[in-house]
Amino acid sequence: MILAGPEIKWETKNGKFHIYPFDEKNINHNSYNFRLGHTLKIYTNKILDVAKQNKFRVIKIPKSGFILKPCQLYLGHTIEEMGSDFYAPLMQARSSIGRLGLYIYLNSGLGDIGFKKQWTLEMHSIHHLKIYPGMKIGQMLFWKPQGKIILYEGKYKDSIGPQVSQIWKDFKKS
Repeated sequence: MILAGPEIKWETKNGKFHIYPFDEKNINHNSYNFRLGHTLKIYTNKILDVAKQNKFRVIKIPKSGFILKPCQLYLGHTIEEMGSDFYAPLMQARSSIGRLGLYIYLNSGLGDIGFKKQWTLEMHSIHHLKIYPGMKIGQMLFWKPQGKIILYEGKYKDSIGPQVSQIWKDFKKS
């Protein structure tokens, strides 16, 4: 069951959702609009290796905007910290963003119950596109889970700003 806008507002005020900063104007019929943060990360290695920590550089998005190039992965982040110990969050791009050819997540739209930080946006544009910090870029939906809830305790649990892949840590265990 997906929650409607009034229920998102109610559950946020009652502490069932963590949305910070929260603005009632960002509530839609069945989602909450979130905004693009001020930082991007891009990988600098020509070949990325899943078994190693890959190098990256940080870009601050100026108020005047930043132009995304095609064939480049940009890791952005939400301004808002979002999540819940009671509902499963699902991120999606706003349709207005998709109509401009910008994808904001490639693989990880479904969040874990218990994750309540900034979300990393896996951004890819199909052509040159100018973006701005603070723009409404996506929507968070909340689904009521069925069964026993186990809260997230994974490697991204303390996320602030865009997070690069930490899959290389999986190789250190073997």
